[in-house]
Amino acid sequence: MSNATLTGSRGAAAALLARLTPILWFFVTIALTFLGLLAITFVIGRVVPIDPVLAVVGDRAPKEVYDAARLKMGLDDPLIVQFVHYVGDVVQGNLGKAVMTSNPVIEDLARVFPATLEMATLGIIIGVMIGVPLGVWAAARQGSIIDQIIRVIGLAGYAIPAFWLGLVGLVLFYAQLKWVGGPGRIDIFLDGMVTPRTGLLLVDSLIDGDMDSFRSAFSHIILPSTILGFFALAYIARMTRSFMLEQLGQEFITTARVKGAPEWVVIWRHAFRPIRVQLITVIGLSYAGLLEGSVMIETVFSWPGIGNYLTNALLNADMNAVLGATLVIGAVFICINKLSDALYLLLDPRARA
Repeated sequence: MSNATLTGSRGAAAALLARLTPILWFFVTIALTFLGLLAITFVIGRVVPIDPVLAVVGDRAPKEVYDAARLKMGLDDPLIVQFVHYVGDVVQGNLGKAVMTSNPVIEDLARVFPATLEMATLGIIIGVMIGVPLGVWAAARQGSIIDQIIRVIGLAGYAIPAFWLGLVGLVLFYAQLKWVGGPGRIDIFLDGMVTPRTGLLLVDSLIDGDMDSFRSAFSHIILPSTILGFFALAYIARMTRSFMLEQLGQEFITTARVKGAPEWVVIWRHAFRPIRVQLITVIGLSYAGLLEGSVMIETVFSWPGIGNYLTNALLNADMNAVLGATLVIGAVFICINKLSDALYLLLDPRARA
């Protein structure tokens, strides 16, 4: 093989390695972040003043039963050995057994997480569809009464407690006006009528063609999702307004107006287009926040999601369930955050460069 051929092969290999390095580093950062999350949950499980052995055997168990259970759970091993075993169990999908239900925690989480996912997804859709136009409108009418009203709405989204807004919504729209369904995911007489496929009740009822169950599920989910969407749109509208104000002050916007471009073209084509990539990160963080921050809403609405599951686990000192739910919520947040970063790189050539 000639020197020219060897040089070309090495150059191609170096170019391929240069392309693969960012991808490999992306997955390495995900693995390291997950490892850090595992370390945090492990430490939490060891520092909380709750004895996991008593949660299993009860506080009246004889000492020999207590000691045997402690030995079986590996709590007498050095911490580093316990952590290695913990990581190995999590990698295999073993999060322990929940004291509340006597089921494996992973099975409980697989059962309750779709309810949270469904409510948070509808909430972020509401937040984006309303929050983005409001932010653009506020920026385009900076200083006007419309801008002031939208800014007050954004401030209210930060100031109003979620549980209070949920209780007021139930009293007004469910108890008084009868516009929406009450607590829970579906009317009691329709519970169990839909074949569980995806765990998303709206989707499964449509697959079954059961419109009665779909209407009931929608009437139950619309109020908590709208409340979650309100908190999401407050953040999204504020950030959209900030991004738009920065763009509207650029010279190319002045140039477009001088050339006689219609105002809607200036706003939506020239000013809004550059901020779409930034909004991806904002929307991703908002979505992750809804998934992990719906504990109060789920408690108020008796929503059988991961937030309600986590609350009951805390009340019952069920540390396996608490740590498992915390781990899943953290993992979801990491995945959405990394997905937002990947979309940012995919859509913005400057970031790739």
